Amino acid sequence: MPLPAEGTIPTPGYDRSRVVPGVVHFGVGGFHRAHQAMYHDRLLSAGTGFEYGICGVGVMPQDRAMKDALEAQEHLYTLVVKHADGTYEPRVIGSIVDYLFAPDDPEAVIERLAAETTRIVSLTVTEGGYEPGNVVFRYILDALTRRRERGLEPFTVMSCDNLPGNGDRTRQVMLELGGEEAIRGVAFPNSMVDRITPQTTDADRREVKERFGLDDAWPVVCEPFEQWVLEDAFTLGRPPYEQVGVQVVEDVEPYELMKLRLLNASHQALCYFAYLDGYRLVHEAAQDPLYRTFLRGYMDREGAPTLAPVPGVDLEDYEATLIERFSNGEVRDTVARLCAESSDRIPKWLLPVIRHNLAHGGEIERSAAVVASWARYAEGTDEKGEPIDIVDPLKDRVSANARAGRFIEDRALFGDLAGDARFRAAYDAALDSLHEHGARRTLERYQSV
Repeated sequence: MPLPAEGTIPTPGYDRSRVVPGVVHFGVGGFHRAHQAMYHDRLLSAGTGFEYGICGVGVMPQDRAMKDALEAQEHLYTLVVKHADGTYEPRVIGSIVDYLFAPDDPEAVIERLAAETTRIVSLTVTEGGYEPGNVVFRYILDALTRRRERGLEPFTVMSCDNLPGNGDRTRQVMLELGGEEAIRGVAFPNSMVDRITPQTTDADRREVKERFGLDDAWPVVCEPFEQWVLEDAFTLGRPPYEQVGVQVVEDVEPYELMKLRLLNASHQALCYFAYLDGYRLVHEAAQDPLYRTFLRGYMDREGAPTLAPVPGVDLEDYEATLIERFSNGEVRDTVARLCAESSDRIPKWLLPVIRHNLAHGGEIERSAAVVASWARYAEGTDEKGEPIDIVDPLKDRVSANARAGRFIEDRALFGDLAGDARFRAAYDAALDSLHEHGARRTLERYQSV
């Protein structure tokens, strides 16, 4: 990708030939490039962190396209921050300096992980990717074993995915693989990450070309908001992340629960109702007063009461900011993206809220309605009878259960919730309303609950 003329948009002002790939990252998608790679670019632009350049690794067949796109433009790409007032803030990011496609050469991946220069191995492999069957964890385990045999200190394994205790979960997967010896001395910091990053479209590519004169095969667009809260636990040192806006803390849990139960769960609270109602873009639904009231009611009365105090955060301000973020029409996030992978998301983000409130006498009506809206969505048609393209690893199972009226009887997803009389009554009432009256009339039920 030829760089633009000097002074037109920001480009790497540092010498990329000096950047050593000390971070190996699995899962180079839009979010990683709008988040972790962006923070590393900031470090490099500030004249530090040259030993923490990034080598991306792809393991899925579809990752070959990313490898080809990045290699063709020297691993540079355009990040465009889209502000709600229509202002676009572009920057060319240069922190990714290499990319390996594991199916072509698994040994090259293990050797890069085992290299003495590798200090951090990071992950964005999706919430459902934390299983021993994921080849990523076998690569990491093999590399740690090889380092131990060579007398090298272990690297840090840093998860950047949306699941509670992501570092702890990563360590558990490694133990389940029989890696107790290999992971001795390895740090697994927990983290909370946040930035709404829609999938790149052909329209985004055209816009980058027309506005900025950059022929970028895979730019990234994102919202202005960014947050990374990171546990200060590293084996071989770390970049000075706090210098570029990362919150480095002793305990991430209050922040991660805040994000999972307010932002992520609210995305689910919006998306199924919105899709059934005919909305296809997130901001259009989020600007609808009916949806705004429902989301704020969920946050105020069901999500927030399950949280402990979050240091330095006013939850009411945070909730208001979330609604405005969802309403940013420049980002053009899709409702379908939020509906995807629901069987990975709902059990981790929303069901803990329901269980907490059931145990403590709190409100569950809106949360139960969200589960009902997922069930109605999983039936596979919207309110106009149009088919829904359901994207979910358990698509066949959840759809069959939804159509058969046994959606919440799936104990692998819902545990014993189906047997709780209060939850069952709230869920059934919402689902009956969705079938009889539709999404909007159902949402109206919760305007004053």
